[in-house]
Amino acid sequence: MPVDPIFEDATNLAARLQSRDISAVEVLKAHLEQIERVNPSVNAICTLAADQAMETARKLDDGPVSGPLHGVPVGIKDLSPTMGIRTTFGSPIFENWVPDYDSLPVERLKKAGAVVIGKTNTPEFGAGSQTFNPVFGPTLNPYDVTKTCGGSSGGSAVALACGMVPLATGSDLGGSLRNPAAWCNIVGFRTSIGRVPSYPNSLGYNSFSVQGPMGRTVDDVALQLSVLAGPDARVPGCLPEPGKTFAADLNRSFKGVRVAWSPDLGGYPVDVQITRALEKQREVFTDLGCIVEEASPDLSDADEIFHVFRAYKFASDYRRHLEEHPEKLKQTVVWNIEQGLALTAMDLADAEIKRTQLHGRVAEFFGKYDFLLCPVTSVPPFPIEQEYVTEVNGRKLDNYIQWMATCYAITVTDHPAISAPAGFTDEGLPVGLQIVGGYRQDFSVLQMAKAFESATQFGRTRPSVLSQ
Repeated sequence: MPVDPIFEDATNLAARLQSRDISAVEVLKAHLEQIERVNPSVNAICTLAADQAMETARKLDDGPVSGPLHGVPVGIKDLSPTMGIRTTFGSPIFENWVPDYDSLPVERLKKAGAVVIGKTNTPEFGAGSQTFNPVFGPTLNPYDVTKTCGGSSGGSAVALACGMVPLATGSDLGGSLRNPAAWCNIVGFRTSIGRVPSYPNSLGYNSFSVQGPMGRTVDDVALQLSVLAGPDARVPGCLPEPGKTFAADLNRSFKGVRVAWSPDLGGYPVDVQITRALEKQREVFTDLGCIVEEASPDLSDADEIFHVFRAYKFASDYRRHLEEHPEKLKQTVVWNIEQGLALTAMDLADAEIKRTQLHGRVAEFFGKYDFLLCPVTSVPPFPIEQEYVTEVNGRKLDNYIQWMATCYAITVTDHPAISAPAGFTDEGLPVGLQIVGGYRQDFSVLQMAKAFESATQFGRTRPSVLSQ
């Protein structure tokens, strides 16, 4: 009997497409039908490129196998320029912009044979982990449409969870690959800086932001990373390993591997529902043969470091928009730009000094432990009408992104971190476990995530919106 490509693992689907067991046109039609059925309920795909995608699929069917993603549909986050497909950045300023070029990750996906099916929704300029904007509106959580899906790669996460695409792209500054993955029960991988070259990129030498893969399984994420990774001469700071590194078998033994278990990453407030759900998973690592100890790295100054460099990036990237279109920017974006414009040379120097010191402390920590396990999010998905979290466990927060600290504190370490499905709250809302690896040990993180996934299978639980 023919296998329905909806919800088929991308690795299996890619193999079927390469063997011609199924055509690219068949696969695309199935996913376009799923988008038509489900997208009106969640608003994940903001710009559909059906005609362009169908033309590509037909050409692939008529020609030779083009690469490891031959005929596999992919959703592209609306922060990545796509040739001939509207790219808005979630902003009214770019509401009708159609680029005449592809970003480097999109270029690599196409070269590998992927079919770009359309763009996935994102908050304005990717600011905040709540996917809504004045151009397309909010994207809803498929496990409870009254709640947010997170962000800023929210559209990609929801499209994956709902079977609208088998693969999708994301990006991550303070948690934008990890937060929505956690809340949509899929996998999002923040790789090491330089693992996936970003071009064009105005801050090629000094940026916390990375672009990376999202999928429903760890193998699917590794498959996409095998295409996205690898150096590019135009991009400074690229890591030299070729993408094919991530096409290797992820299975391995973890007997005797030392793992640090950190319920709050050293003192950040975490909602009891998150703690309770994750605590149930601690014994999984013991069963895998790991030596599990409760410990946290010294992340002193992580908040200051992150906020300084985030503000610096926002001022660099968006100050022109504040000058020319202040009325078209949401207030949190304005705040971030203004924070950056107020920075002094010594503010940046002090942050760089503290970042260097933090790197040394974290290196010492990972000299003792191979992995750090901690929460992805500090809270479960919150109401869609709420722009951001203002307090956690009664502790009031200072700004709109402070509730994302369990992710952004890892960002400043430049250690690879993946969000893996790790259970559900009492209300049935997904919870993610953050698996952090040693410095530039991206492949090891994928291996550990694969072992956890195989032992738990939480990612196989489909969202309730599909049965409505």
